[in-house]
Amino acid sequence: MVVAGVIGRFVGHGKAGVPVRGRWRARAGKGSEVFGDRLVVVTGAGSGIGRATARAFAAHGAEVVCADIDGAAAERVAGAIAGELGGTAHAAEVDVANIDQMEDFARNIIVQYGVPHIVVNNAGIAVAGSFFDHSVDDWRRVLDVNLWGVIHGCRLFGAAMVERGEGGHIVNIASLAAFAPTRLLPAYSTSKAAVKMLSDCLGAELAGHGIGVTAVCPGFVSTPIAGNATYVGADLREEAVRGLARRGYPAERVAAHILRAVHRNQAVVPVNAEAKIGYTLSRISPGLMRRLARWSGGTRNQQKFR
Repeated sequence: MVVAGVIGRFVGHGKAGVPVRGRWRARAGKGSEVFGDRLVVVTGAGSGIGRATARAFAAHGAEVVCADIDGAAAERVAGAIAGELGGTAHAAEVDVANIDQMEDFARNIIVQYGVPHIVVNNAGIAVAGSFFDHSVDDWRRVLDVNLWGVIHGCRLFGAAMVERGEGGHIVNIASLAAFAPTRLLPAYSTSKAAVKMLSDCLGAELAGHGIGVTAVCPGFVSTPIAGNATYVGADLREEAVRGLARRGYPAERVAAHILRAVHRNQAVVPVNAEAKIGYTLSRISPGLMRRLARWSGGTRNQQKFR
């Protein structure tokens, strides 16, 4: 399998003798079973990075819960994991922005399958356009999914991991946009910057419980997000979709970084060249990043509020 081949180049990089946080990690198997007997929950698993991540963990022995707001898409991914990979996967429909649904979802997962060892808070949406073209509802929707969805997943499953007392790992999908400002994605970038800071704060709190927390920050990845985004002001959908397609960076490579991050307990993982460059520049020259943001495309802002 392509996924297994990609992941295989990364998961064997751990060095002997290096302590790895979390008692469950010491029981991980070898080869394709490196995550054997582990329960992994992935939100937004119906497509893109979430789907690739669910498949990657399953390819390495994990039992996977594929959760998505599109229940049919979650079912397709879980079915493919069982049929193509011979793995164990379950599907669940949940809106991560809805606290009642998330509480029911977490409760049901724990009752049916147990406390997860790994949770990947991946579900996300994008609204693209200038700040003044974003409505209040646009802001609420982006923050509800991209930030509150992550908060709900961390709070509900993280508390269960702490109570179990056997360690674990939480992966929060942030973005290059978390540290690279742009004129075109004010709400999205704000939500992803908050996810990164949340991950840093939570990592400090959970370290003593043997629970690692990783913020994964991909750059431009060839996923459906540009096609599914909402565009306000100028409609840049076709341009954005073509741009991600030309970038040619598959979601499976992001999944490889996620598995390696869990294996190594990495705190922040910029994925691909532009993310690594952006992360470095944000630390050594934030002024340059602000200047680059002025040239990040788009039409002149219309001074209006909605």
